[in-house]
Amino acid sequence: MNSPPTLVLASASPRRLELLAQIGLQPHSVIAAELDEAPLRNETPPQLARRLALGKMALVRDMAPGQFVLGADTVVAVGRRILPKPGDGDGGGDEARRCLELLSGRRHHVYTAVAATAPGGPERVRLVDSVVAFKRLTPGEIDWYLDSDEWRGKAGGYAIQGRAGRFVRFLRGSYSNVVGLPLFETANLLEGLGYPVLGSAGPGRETMAK
Repeated sequence: MNSPPTLVLASASPRRLELLAQIGLQPHSVIAAELDEAPLRNETPPQLARRLALGKMALVRDMAPGQFVLGADTVVAVGRRILPKPGDGDGGGDEARRCLELLSGRRHHVYTAVAATAPGGPERVRLVDSVVAFKRLTPGEIDWYLDSDEWRGKAGGYAIQGRAGRFVRFLRGSYSNVVGLPLFETANLLEGLGYPVLGSAGPGRETMAK
């Protein structure tokens, strides 16, 4: 008897796990693929997202043969300018503040590339672009948001599903893409590769760090 197919998520993002669970997808394991996320010379934001998603997927595919593998990466950009993911270091808060000051009163793009592969089969990638516009932010509003710590590790220094939702005056495209994973495109991508999206909940989840 053939064992049911298993899905590995090449990302340790809790937001992506929550989004997958929202549509009934539970990866059987999670392997955090660590790559240098610095953009290459003259690399555009969509190219960066695509390269990193494919890179994460390929890295984990080699570690999990015989399984479906899903990788993703999200890039926030104003024009061609790629915004960072402010971290926990001493300069993280200042970096997040600069992101919010840049986003204030402007439209920006959120690009997420989703890459997937089937066991011994082809690989596929989809790029989703959402446009978000923030209201003009006051210094007090920026301080209020920074106090929440929601910006840590978030592309562009904000999480739309948290306090930053009150700054959004316009959104065109996929909301779940802005959170971190476009669900419609992800489900279609996996189905196209033969993964049983319907009724695919795994028995448990193992988390591994790479």
